[in-house]
Amino acid sequence: MTSRRKYRKRATQMVHAICLDLDFDGFAYRKWGGTQRCGKGDWLVDNDGDVYTVNARTFAETYRLVDDGTYEKVAPVWAEQAATAGAVSTKEGRTNYDAGDYIVCNREDGTDSYAVARGKFEQMYEPVD
Repeated sequence: MTSRRKYRKRATQMVHAICLDLDFDGFAYRKWGGTQRCGKGDWLVDNDGDVYTVNARTFAETYRLVDDGTYEKVAPVWAEQAATAGAVSTKEGRTNYDAGDYIVCNREDGTDSYAVARGKFEQMYEPVD
């Protein structure tokens, strides 16, 4: 049994994003304690100064255009706090987390996961009752 709960991104938490619709093989970069990778069609996201990439399919399924280059996450997430430090495999790579951080899933079954620091998660998300 998991302690995962359903959350939604707060209405004030918009991101700026651009699709990497380029003829290229992608690139790798270091973030969150691991190597992240992106490819053609993935999205480069600026989330209040935190810049990273999001898989093309995940972005299409979870974000909605608000205004020119501004998006809001409209799909819910399921999350639980980590009891101990560890790492989670994501579509882009691997992310390390500390005890108390949140393991977040774009799907209720626990797949399409990533980690978010506790303070950042609690600022960006609210529980769905």
